Amino acid sequence: MTKKQILPAGVFAHHRAAVTSHYAVMPPEGILESRIPGIDKTTVSVQATPGLGAKFAQLLLEIQSGGGMAHERNDGMQSFFYVVSGNPTLEISGQEHLLKPGSFAYASAGTGVRLYNPETDASNVIWIKKPYERLEGVSAAEPFVSHEGNIEKVNKHTKGRTWQHLLPDENPAFDFAINILSFEPGNYFPMVETHVMEHGLYMLEGQGMYLLQNDWHECWAQDFIYMAPFCPQFFYATGWSKASYLLYKNVNRDITF
Repeated sequence: MTKKQILPAGVFAHHRAAVTSHYAVMPPEGILESRIPGIDKTTVSVQATPGLGAKFAQLLLEIQSGGGMAHERNDGMQSFFYVVSGNPTLEISGQEHLLKPGSFAYASAGTGVRLYNPETDASNVIWIKKPYERLEGVSAAEPFVSHEGNIEKVNKHTKGRTWQHLLPDENPAFDFAINILSFEPGNYFPMVETHVMEHGLYMLEGQGMYLLQNDWHECWAQDFIYMAPFCPQFFYATGWSKASYLLYKNVNRDITF
């Protein structure tokens, strides 16, 4: 066999990705680039849509210098933005906000937004959006911008595992919540969870083992996981440093038929 005939590593398609009716695991290297008209000089990695079974959409935007939304966008849906890296600018209802890593923003349904990157370095931003489920007698939440550094870290159930509630779980004005869960090495859930909420999970740092249904998956920073309602789930933090992830879940609404 000549050198030209030697097959490259990975030719047998070894990979960590998995898509089932109950969950999906998507390492970043396997998500092909998408494009959205009106969002320029931006690599769009689509992580979740109704095509996957989700009732929300989650995208990772890698916005190059001078790129982003060319004009204000208003698709009638509510949006949540979280800055993974870089210093993008977000306009909400005509007001500019200069963002940095850890910044996040909520735009209520029908609010015009424009996210763009005027800086030299690229910006990476998680964008979550979904239709708003109105609740009789409850006004929708107003748009706002904040930073994870302003949010208290709450210890629940076990030491070494904290929550940060970026969107408040118990406020009925919100029909979804966004949390940051952090685990010290060796920490884990107190039980295998099975619940009605669906999840979109983006690994921010560290690594760990995720039990989904009956399958174990090792995950690292930048991986995305989708969990359908009632999918059994359990996380165990491995490695030498803290593991944390951004977590979407639907809340505060009755069951529909």
